[in-house]
Amino acid sequence: MASTSDFRNGMVLDIDGVLWTITYFQHVKPGKGGAFVRTKLKNVLTGQVVDKTFRAGEKVTDVRLERRPVNYSYTDGQLYFFMDQQTFEMIPISGELIGEEQLKYLKENMECEGLVHAGKVISVELPAFVELKVTQTDPGVRGDTAQGGSKPATLETGAVIQVPLFIEEGEVLRVDRREDKYLERV
Repeated sequence: MASTSDFRNGMVLDIDGVLWTITYFQHVKPGKGGAFVRTKLKNVLTGQVVDKTFRAGEKVTDVRLERRPVNYSYTDGQLYFFMDQQTFEMIPISGELIGEEQLKYLKENMECEGLVHAGKVISVELPAFVELKVTQTDPGVRGDTAQGGSKPATLETGAVIQVPLFIEEGEVLRVDRREDKYLERV
């Protein structure tokens, strides 16, 4: 058990059997009335974000999530199968649980992090930076812009990002998948 004074960003709470991550919190002491803690909580499984207020000193159940390396193997269209690197068992996870923003960067044999609760992998997080090959982009024309420019490029997983004009098909790029942003050539 933890109290509201133990809150920190990234802490995982069990509220009514649902796991929530604290993304923001603020202790408030009004001039009149009791102190309270205002929080933004993100559902670990669905990604839903809610605002919740706790009384100061209120007890909550904190949860420790273990992180374990997993490798993406294949998909059957609805489920995505990951191999646990420690036990070598296949773990099926639905596409909704992984999230659309992560799926567009997922490729075979990619090493990811599995979030483990009670000995079971409940969710998967992709690495923040991924290296992917450009499969389609328009040729860049010199002199098109005064300050340099950008153009859309389709990556091997189907994701489309903006890249500088000098990038050509077949090049491997490092991409920040959290911001859908080109970082550098590899």
